[in-house]
Amino acid sequence: MALIRNPFDHDLPSADSPRVHVQLDGTWVEVPLGLNVIEVARRFGKLIPHYCYHPKLSIAGNCRMCLFEMGTPKRGPDRKPILDAEGRPELQWMPRPQIACATTAFEGLGIRTGSPLAESCQKGVMEFLLANHPLDCPICDQAGECKLQEHAFDYGKGRSRFGEEKVKKPKRVDIGPRILLDDERCILCTRCIRFAREIADDDCLGITQRGGRNRLSIYPDKRFASNYSLNTADICPVGALTTKDFRFRMRVWFLKETKSICVDCATGCNVTIGSREGFVHRLTPRVNEAVNSHWMCDQGRLGFHPIHSKHRVLEPARRGEAGLFPGEWPLVLGQVAESLRKLEPPSLALLVSARLTNEELFLVQRLRDLLQGESEIFTEVVPRKGEADGLLRSDDLNPNSRGSRILGIGAGGEKLPELRKRIEEGKVRALFCLHEDAVSAGVPEELLERLSLLVWQGILADKTSEKAHWVLPGASFAEKSGSMVNRAGQVQRLHQAIPAPGRAKEDVWILRGLILALGGEDLGQSGPEVFSKMAATTPAFQGLTWPGLGDQGVSLPAEAR
Repeated sequence: MALIRNPFDHDLPSADSPRVHVQLDGTWVEVPLGLNVIEVARRFGKLIPHYCYHPKLSIAGNCRMCLFEMGTPKRGPDRKPILDAEGRPELQWMPRPQIACATTAFEGLGIRTGSPLAESCQKGVMEFLLANHPLDCPICDQAGECKLQEHAFDYGKGRSRFGEEKVKKPKRVDIGPRILLDDERCILCTRCIRFAREIADDDCLGITQRGGRNRLSIYPDKRFASNYSLNTADICPVGALTTKDFRFRMRVWFLKETKSICVDCATGCNVTIGSREGFVHRLTPRVNEAVNSHWMCDQGRLGFHPIHSKHRVLEPARRGEAGLFPGEWPLVLGQVAESLRKLEPPSLALLVSARLTNEELFLVQRLRDLLQGESEIFTEVVPRKGEADGLLRSDDLNPNSRGSRILGIGAGGEKLPELRKRIEEGKVRALFCLHEDAVSAGVPEELLERLSLLVWQGILADKTSEKAHWVLPGASFAEKSGSMVNRAGQVQRLHQAIPAPGRAKEDVWILRGLILALGGEDLGQSGPEVFSKMAATTPAFQGLTWPGLGDQGVSLPAEAR
């Protein structure tokens, strides 16, 4: 499904574009008509170095790093191509190089990426780029993922012939609430300018001054406050734009990278979790053209911080007269299960979060089936509404609303007023909150005090956990493996990046323990194991496998959503 507004397609040719033959470093290959030379080379495993080019931005052609040697078919007096013995056009090579980003494939195009002319030009461009560049690689946040640094090793001369004093430019310029600019590092690729104008729809950056004193600047009396501003730090090929949140926190080569998805709204942007020694340091977008292209919003990117909150619940506990008393997991789960078993099904209600994975919701469904028998147990999810921005941000702030509907958990919040009424009337005397705060959902604290049993399972302490008889500490999205269904019906995987802190456990482990304590079937100890059982019994997921979801996810048929 396309994004709500899709400005991402300064597009590569479609799959049904006409095909043409081009000669790439001596070999004839077939590519789509109109494909630019950088992408032609990339498709065949060759790198043409570049800085200003980005596949989702307009062509600027100003860094000149992607110079290549270009050939065109020789033509006879009749203006038809002259063919060789194999029927291929004979090529004549232009005396001056061309830029690969702005040159597109046509029949008979010749491309030399590593000829003496191309390599000489690339080395010359690198020498100019490095002439005024500051020697601050040891303290630059971009070190380890800096294209200038990488290409300097491959295409640089290894020494500088520049003996004059380097041009000084502003450093540590605060251009927005979440981003800083170091103008001395900027190589004027204009990626950030084009992103702000074309993608974020916030035209606030530009180039000022002239010649060697050109510098990136923000328009007078403006701030780069877009909710997508941090994407410019991702696409900046040097360390000119850095994020305030990650700046000087961690060297990127120390980070373990885990593929996952953002759980801040129903879009489900694909992300890479950067972690080290049990601590998440950053989220960065991962390319998925069906979901988020190359981008993600700042809100989602910074949404991992509650994982390490001082309000994190770290151990299972039972409330006594003196407050919460920690216990051992097997004993706690057994006692909670026994308390649930003693209830009359209509007196129990489940308040479930649509931020849980499909596998966790499936286990909630099985737990409910075990407890309710022939009587129905009241079950509802809590809706979270925000404001869609027409780009990636969804107005549904629950990441798995579709999954909860598919698995029959709740009615999207429609029954929440009924829950309060049932507690007031004494029909509901027990409440199990799974990653939800009943008080925020509209149940006053004084009503919670009337309950004979209140079980809370979650991450951060809240009003409900303060009243709960049992507290079961669960796991965040970065501490579990599972799947979710985004707003477009795409089933996508989360992967565990760090272990749960303290004695907190993955929610699949907790729910499995309760089901086993109640005499139910063992449905698996991990998200992938539970997924197999879920896919076998849930029509919408039938035919899917955990490995088959891959890194990009699988789109459900329209009738299954």
